[in-house]
Amino acid sequence: MPSQVVISGCSGGGKSTLLGELRRRDRATIDEPGRRVILDQIQQGGNALPWTDMEAFLREVLRVATMDLEGAAWVAGPVFFDRGLIDAAAALQRLCGVSLARSLGKSRPYGRLVFLAPPWPEIYCVDEARRHTFLEAKAEYAHLDATYRALGYEVRLLPYTSVTDRADFVLETICRC
Repeated sequence: MPSQVVISGCSGGGKSTLLGELRRRDRATIDEPGRRVILDQIQQGGNALPWTDMEAFLREVLRVATMDLEGAAWVAGPVFFDRGLIDAAAALQRLCGVSLARSLGKSRPYGRLVFLAPPWPEIYCVDEARRHTFLEAKAEYAHLDATYRALGYEVRLLPYTSVTDRADFVLETICRC
């Protein structure tokens, strides 16, 4: 069974809701580093925000995601990550031109199995931390899908279904690995 499982994919695709369901089932989860950075920066009056300084924001997300990985190394059983290090590195590559090799080195964190939430317009919404359009979210998704596959991860798409069925799908899939 994989020990560190990333749930990535389209912004607004239901990842955080899925992590909440896994947490409700007493599974170890790590909240999305980007949302935590945004909250922290707003509280501190900082400028490492995606709408102010994207590169500074993504570098802070990389730092937080690295700390998350280090902390999760001590947890027994699978740990489910709402995004993480590769998502931030992929965004730095796509939006700022920073190579994956520069952000990740030779590191391939997380288990080989990754779940991607595909674009789902029926549940997509903007909020204080998610200010980009659905079209931008779809472009982000396509880049993440290509990035994870290029790095050798086995990508499984989350089905368009209820959160309980999605959680069942994830848990059944990792049990078969």
